[in-house]
Amino acid sequence: MPMSFRSLPGTARPLALAALSLAVAGALALPQAADASAFQLKENSAKAMGRAYAGSGTAGGDASVVVNNPAAMTDLDGTYFQADVTAINFSARFKGTATDALGRPISGGDGGDAGTTLPVPALFFATKVSDRVHLGFGFSVPFGFQTEYGNNWKGRYHGVKSKFQSLDATLSGSFDVTDNFALGASVIAQKTSAELTSAVNYNAIGLSVQQGIQAQTAAGVAQIQAAAAAGQISPAQAQAMIQAAVQQGQAAAAGVAAATPMGVDGYARIKGDDTAYGWQVGAHWKLTPNDKLSLNYRSKISHTLEGTGNFTRTPGYDMLLANPQLAASLPPFEHTTGRADFTTPATATASYWHQGEKFGLGIDLAWTKWDVFKELRVQYGNTQPDSVETYNWRNTFYAAIGGDYYVNDKLTLRAGISVDTTPTYNATRTPRVPDSTRKFAAVGLGYKASEHFEINASYAHIFVNQAHVNATSSTGDRLTGNFDDYGNLLSLSAQYKF
Repeated sequence: MPMSFRSLPGTARPLALAALSLAVAGALALPQAADASAFQLKENSAKAMGRAYAGSGTAGGDASVVVNNPAAMTDLDGTYFQADVTAINFSARFKGTATDALGRPISGGDGGDAGTTLPVPALFFATKVSDRVHLGFGFSVPFGFQTEYGNNWKGRYHGVKSKFQSLDATLSGSFDVTDNFALGASVIAQKTSAELTSAVNYNAIGLSVQQGIQAQTAAGVAQIQAAAAAGQISPAQAQAMIQAAVQQGQAAAAGVAAATPMGVDGYARIKGDDTAYGWQVGAHWKLTPNDKLSLNYRSKISHTLEGTGNFTRTPGYDMLLANPQLAASLPPFEHTTGRADFTTPATATASYWHQGEKFGLGIDLAWTKWDVFKELRVQYGNTQPDSVETYNWRNTFYAAIGGDYYVNDKLTLRAGISVDTTPTYNATRTPRVPDSTRKFAAVGLGYKASEHFEINASYAHIFVNQAHVNATSSTGDRLTGNFDDYGNLLSLSAQYKF
């Protein structure tokens, strides 16, 4: 006979309610850090994290398959409610130098720790509606990150705050084609939002204006000299006109330099969001009574983020804009609307599980098509030139091996290791996503409080290769150095089977 919370033993019922309440409360917070390569998140299962996500689609007994491989719902016999929350602590510290377009050092510190610590939630519901059909619904966060440096750090022209998150609502179904083979499919609604901030180097823009004035002055002097050579004006007149043109050019350039001194910056903040839709398909085989294999493909999801661009200007730059001879050639840096195309990548995953009497062993291999992220181009609703950041990322692979050891009928111990390659590389890596190849070591445990209720906890440490940066901003500012990154994850889940 199915048990309810009311029918749990006196000690188990408060434990069940407390664990579920904790996980649901975590769902009210949004993720702002990433543990997988770039800003991909795997944190939707405390149980799977204890194995470094090996056997994510085949280990069984985990309702997160609603979003990881819908065909694997064939292993869920009954109705499940599962809540997970993972606290991600990620650190990113920079050491290096920064220079402007003229090679002058840029003032400021190294930015402090750009990482953060925040929770990533996940909620799942799965039920068996007939002998061969399962349905499920899940809320998860497949992509998310945040980096934030001090406002006056030396790399502020490359980025100050970068925040990105995708929230997925997934409806899944599976059908048992035979007793040993199942197919599944999902429809995914994804809400994606982004916020990017950086300092505006008005001194660099002023230098460009000064160079334009010098070029115009040189062209005017050449015209005067040509007129003198043709006998149209006397040498004395030419000399006086050249002297006046040079003095006017020098005065104009000096005025621009005074209006845009080095280190007096503006601030840019770009924010937008969009909702779009995708899909996934999966297959699940029971190869033998003790071996299972699953394959899953998740589509890319294309967004057009729409929002606003907000800018602060300096009094000196306002003076330049007030000059009708300059205003037409200067970016206005006015509050305006903006839009940017962005695509979350497709992924393909193969998962294997071998079940023994006292242990289970899993292997996962995953591929992410990050090469869809070539640039981030923000188009503004006014005459402001596009903001463009080039990425040209590469596709990545994830490999994991891990397993379970069953101490007894109630207690399970887990461990796993994995490697996750990075889509970034030296030529285009930026401080917004200072990523490099990562190694992942995890341990975990599970406890069955009753036949229907279980809790799981896992811890993982992320070892990150040193990330070298040699980036040049749109205003010619160069940031050179290295990032030292690491991560710690603590995940909890509660599952109730009706």
